[in-house]
Amino acid sequence: MNVLLSTTYFGPVQWYQKLYRADAVVIDPDETFLKQTYRNRCYIAAANGVQALTVPVEQPGNRCPVRDVRISDHGDWRRVHWNAIASAYGESPFFEYYQDDLRPFFERRWQFLYDFNEAIRQTVSTLLDLQPLPPSPSASSPCLSMPSPCDGSTLDLRSAINPKHPAADADFQPRPYYQVYASRYGFQPNLSILDLLLNMGPEGIFYL
Repeated sequence: MNVLLSTTYFGPVQWYQKLYRADAVVIDPDETFLKQTYRNRCYIAAANGVQALTVPVEQPGNRCPVRDVRISDHGDWRRVHWNAIASAYGESPFFEYYQDDLRPFFERRWQFLYDFNEAIRQTVSTLLDLQPLPPSPSASSPCLSMPSPCDGSTLDLRSAINPKHPAADADFQPRPYYQVYASRYGFQPNLSILDLLLNMGPEGIFYL
C-alpha cells in the first residue's frame, strides 16, 4: 500500500509505523498548514506527565502550504525543547548513545519547518535502520509527483494521524514497551518517536 503523510516534528510512533510498513510513502509539502497538529508539535513523557513541545512558526497566511511555513525564533524554543528532552530522557537507556545525533537539531537555525522536519526524519530513520525514502522536495525545490488517494492504491493519512482527533486505526495497536516513568503514570501510548528511540534503541524497529 502507498501512503500519503503530513510532515511531522519528531512524529508519533504511529506515524513511523506507517513509514516503516508502507510500500511507498510521500510526505506532502503542499498541504495547508494546520495548527495544533504533529506538523510542528510532539509529545514526550516527562517527569510531570505527558509534555507537548511546539515549534513556533511565523504567522502563516490563509491556506499557506506547509513548505512555505517559516520557523520563528520566539521564546528561545530550541534551548527549551532540548532541556525538556534531556530532562525527560536523561535516565533512559539510550539517551547518552543518541544525544550527539539529536542535539544539532536544537543548535542550528532552520528557515523552513518542512525542511527541518525532513532532516529530523532522515536522521531518525537512520538511527532506527528504516529504509530511506526517495529524496523529498524542499521549500526551494519542485514538488515530487504525488500518488492520487483516489486511485485505490494510496492511503491518505494526512488527517487521520492527529493528536486532537485520532482516527480509528486497526493497523496500529500500541503495545507497552519500557518507559522511564511507567511506574508513576503507566504506559503512555503513541508518544514522539523520541520516546521509542531513547527507551528501546535499535530494538525500536521491531516494535514498529
